[in-house]
Amino acid sequence: MNDGESPQVGRLLQPAPGEDRVTVLLAAFEGWNDAGEAASDALKYLHKLWDAKKVAVIEPDEYYDFQFTRPEVRLASTGGRKIKWPVTKIAQASIPGTNIDVVLVHGIEPSYRWRAYTAELLAKAALLNVNYVVLVGALLADVPHSRPIPVTATCDDEQLSERLNLEASQYEGPIGIVGVLNELALLAGLPTISLWAAVPHYVAQAPSPKAELALLNRIEDFLHVPLSTDELADDAQAWERGVNDLAADDVEIAAYVKQLEEAKDTAELPEATGESIAKEFERYLRRRGTDQP
Repeated sequence: MNDGESPQVGRLLQPAPGEDRVTVLLAAFEGWNDAGEAASDALKYLHKLWDAKKVAVIEPDEYYDFQFTRPEVRLASTGGRKIKWPVTKIAQASIPGTNIDVVLVHGIEPSYRWRAYTAELLAKAALLNVNYVVLVGALLADVPHSRPIPVTATCDDEQLSERLNLEASQYEGPIGIVGVLNELALLAGLPTISLWAAVPHYVAQAPSPKAELALLNRIEDFLHVPLSTDELADDAQAWERGVNDLAADDVEIAAYVKQLEEAKDTAELPEATGESIAKEFERYLRRRGTDQP
């Protein structure tokens, strides 16, 4: 219990002085930053869960190579045909029963002018009074599908990282639009965290419901709001059973998965339980609270 103490240690969202509500922007981009489409699917899940409404878009003409990211033609409900362009959609919602507003950003990684694209996005975030940014991504990794999907959380904002007990990213190498947005959001004075799910590289095809669920669980932890994910949990279990069946039919894959499992279990043995059990129990209590009359 915090007994009204402010700031609350471990809490991501704290209103600005004199404000009652707080706004957090969550962003995911299809493409290089989105293994198994886990990140973009997590954003779509939240969009539907919170009944978010579109409030703005970033038009694609200046940012995309349409020979690479092609528009698509769709049949309209009226019977006609309509071209669907790769716009970046910006939607807004209020989380019921909380003082939290969310801005959901979902698009495809642009081809050109990343700094201009990011500046346009941050300008729209300023108009929507965004206080925090949560960037959501997924990468391919040497992890077993049969163990909990790891989600790495990093924060380069000194005050926020101390409050959340997070480390700054130590990654060096190529980055996608998520990395660019992380740096420029921080330069714009927006406390920012990045969440990256590790998708097993031998089952990289979409969808990846277990990785999507892992990302949603971490978002739930940081926002301190319960998320209804029972249906997705069933999908994740069915996905795991399906991969088990595929691995059982291939001796080499089965041996490789066993090797990954042994490495994972050995690495996690010293920290087995503690914080992870506490987080899972806290998540359970939040969800149970929403079920009370």
